[in-house]
Amino acid sequence: MTAATAGDAMADALVANGVDTVFGLPGAQMYPLFDALARRRDKIRTIGARHEQGVAFMAFGYARSSGRLGAFSVVPGPGVLNAGAALCTALGACAPLLCLTGEVPSDFIGQGRGHLHELRDQLGILRQLTKYAAHIATPGETPAAMAAAIAAACSGRPGPAALSICWDTLAEAVAMAPARKVELPEASAPDPDQIAACVRLIAEARRPIIFTGSGAQAASSEVAALAERIQAPVVGFRGGRGVVGEDRPLGLNMAAAWNLWPETDLIIGIGSRVEIPFMRWTGMMKRLRALPGRRLIRIDIDAEEMARLDTDGPLVADAAAGARALLRALDAAGYRSPVDAATIAAAKARAAAEIREIQPQMAYLDVIREVLPRDGFFIEELSQMGFTSNFGYPVYEPRTYVSCGYQGTLGFGFPTALGVKIAHPDKPVVSVTGDGGFMFAMPELATAVQYGINLVTLVFDNAAYGNVRQDQKTRFDGRVIGADLVNPDFVKLAESFGVDAVKVDSPARLRPALERALGLDAPALIHIPVARGSEASPWRFIHRPPAVSSA
Repeated sequence: MTAATAGDAMADALVANGVDTVFGLPGAQMYPLFDALARRRDKIRTIGARHEQGVAFMAFGYARSSGRLGAFSVVPGPGVLNAGAALCTALGACAPLLCLTGEVPSDFIGQGRGHLHELRDQLGILRQLTKYAAHIATPGETPAAMAAAIAAACSGRPGPAALSICWDTLAEAVAMAPARKVELPEASAPDPDQIAACVRLIAEARRPIIFTGSGAQAASSEVAALAERIQAPVVGFRGGRGVVGEDRPLGLNMAAAWNLWPETDLIIGIGSRVEIPFMRWTGMMKRLRALPGRRLIRIDIDAEEMARLDTDGPLVADAAAGARALLRALDAAGYRSPVDAATIAAAKARAAAEIREIQPQMAYLDVIREVLPRDGFFIEELSQMGFTSNFGYPVYEPRTYVSCGYQGTLGFGFPTALGVKIAHPDKPVVSVTGDGGFMFAMPELATAVQYGINLVTLVFDNAAYGNVRQDQKTRFDGRVIGADLVNPDFVKLAESFGVDAVKVDSPARLRPALERALGLDAPALIHIPVARGSEASPWRFIHRPPAVSSA
């Protein structure tokens, strides 16, 4: 044991656990941590930002796109609250995140004296936003507290963890246990009885579909092998996209999967809340636990998920381990698939033709897909382009389509994309955002320039919160309120930060502009004006009517 501050212990724990980047916005309560990071520049880098929201979403993008721990630090009180949107987004999207924050001096805890950044029951608030949250009461607890938080964030169903520590405690030097690499607990082996029950359900099925979620992203090869074995198409929504590439015969978007849905008799959810059939295709307002005429298998590491739906075949397991176990059991049982591959191909072809009507979004998405390599990253945003990309942008590789999950966090896209690019500096990364969402974190253009984050940002500008405006026009007798926007000149704005910028007005002109931007060794922005209200609504391919024929 050697004498060290709690800030030193935090930094050493991050280094010991392979964290190479901390996203942070320094403030008085966290000075000892940032000083410790400054003294370890050769082992870990620190990326600053212009707002705590940007800090936290960059860490989210880093984690979501890589599967590795994303770490960030902000001051308590307002800093934590500003980062709160990213924490709840990470919780919904199952992204491993670690928030390190401060507290008022220890003598002021619970006193209500109005100390700097004091927040009533900050720990209680953090516990509602995270998978795990704790307070470090004494500096000597820091190594164990860091280990517990990292283990919680990265094991089982990943998610955000948070640690708080008092201003004075963080700076106090005491004899400190050395930092250690956290050994994550191994997931339990799949239960043989559960495997046997799932095999029976598969053997009795004629038309299975596999629905993948964020929990399947690290099991791409295993899920693909299972899909091939039973000839089941694979579809993801947001977090589950790219597990099986949509350029493969069994990789489907949700528009194609809908064409197979009327004859589907078995749903296999892998690392997924199975949102598509239980919410998107059955109505968002009524809670449904069972779908008549269809059975449900769920492979999920979180046992609590099994009680949230009427599950015929629960399999509590890591996605990869569960898929492997099912494969072995199917082979042992001599299973033969009854599925006609031509039916799946026809559903894909029909959907490809149907979604062409969503214009101009599809024309622009075609260009982006053709220009980006198959392992390039696409970060969506809550926008007409983003919603259409949920089904209209083909995804070929795991983790390359980055979304905010069910939180629907407007404004997450641009700062998240910065974090994706930091995690993957040698891969092309494109942020596709609307004008409304982009302005939430627009000042982070300065961060991109300062740290050389060579992200390409496409700002589709319809001078509105487009979806809100569309809903108000169609559902509220045309009464538009708070949805129309007055925007800056985005090219001049970007150039004022030192960002390369250009304006284009058609898919044909986007192609050379995007190719050029991706070839730059610098941040770039492409401004794409779209006439207000001109976009075709993508929603008929995302929300389907509740009444469908059952198998």
